[in-house]
Amino acid sequence: MTDETYSLTVDFAGEVHQLDGSTSFVIGREGDLVIDDNPYLHRHFIEFSLVDGLWWVRNVGSRIAAFLTDGQGLMRTSLAAGARLPLVFPSTLLTFTAGATAYEVILTTDVATYETQQHRVVTTGDTTISPTTFTETQLLAILALAEPLLRRAGSGAAEVPAAVDAARRLGWAQTRFNRKLDNVCDKLTRAGVRGLHGSPGAEASNRRLQLVEYAVSTLLVTRSDLPLLDREARKNATVLARAAQGHPIEDPGDDE
Repeated sequence: MTDETYSLTVDFAGEVHQLDGSTSFVIGREGDLVIDDNPYLHRHFIEFSLVDGLWWVRNVGSRIAAFLTDGQGLMRTSLAAGARLPLVFPSTLLTFTAGATAYEVILTTDVATYETQQHRVVTTGDTTISPTTFTETQLLAILALAEPLLRRAGSGAAEVPAAVDAARRLGWAQTRFNRKLDNVCDKLTRAGVRGLHGSPGAEASNRRLQLVEYAVSTLLVTRSDLPLLDREARKNATVLARAAQGHPIEDPGDDE
C-alpha cells in the first residue's frame, strides 16, 4: 500500500495540510495547525495519527468537545476530552467551539472504510414515514427548519431558524407555520418520537432542534428537497404581488 493511500488532507479556512502518517499532527494554539488568536482554545486540542492503516482523531484537550460529521451530514459524533475515533468516511467535517468562536475543519482521506448512501424509499403518493403520513405543506415546514443543516454538514442547534424566520422563508403567515409545526409534532409524538410535545419548562427552540435532528437523521427531508423551498417562496411572492395589484388572494386552505 502506497503512502498516497494513507494520506489525510486537513483544510482549515483554505489553509491545507497534506499528512502522510509519518508523524502525528496537532491543532491548537500551539502545534502544526496553529490557531493562536483565541485564548479559550487549548494549546494542544486535536491530534491526528495513523495507526494500523487508519487515521485516528484524538481530543487531547481537557474541556472542549469536538464533533465529527460525515460529508452528507447524516451521522454526527461527539469527541469528548480524552476520546479518540477513527476516520471511516471519505470526507468528514470536524467542528468545535472555543469561547464565542466556532471553527470547522474539512478532513479528506483515501483510507475511509465506510461511505454513507443517500437512500429514501420510493413510494406512490405522499412521502411517508411509517406509521405517519405528512402532507406537502407539513414537509415544507420541516424543510424550512432543516435548511441550514442540509446545506452545511456540521451545523448545530444555533443554526436552526426561529419559527418566524422559517415562516418568512416560505412566504407564509406566522399562524399558518405554527399550525403546521404543531401538527407535525403531534403526529410524531403519537408515533413515539420524544421531545416534540410541549411541556412545562420546555423551550420552543429545543422542540425545533429535536424535530430537525429527527427529520435529517431519518431522511424525512434531504438536500435534494431544498429546491422546494424556493418554489414555495416564489409562488407566495407572486400571490402577494398580484394582491398588491388588486387581485383577490385565494385561501390556501388547511391540509393540516
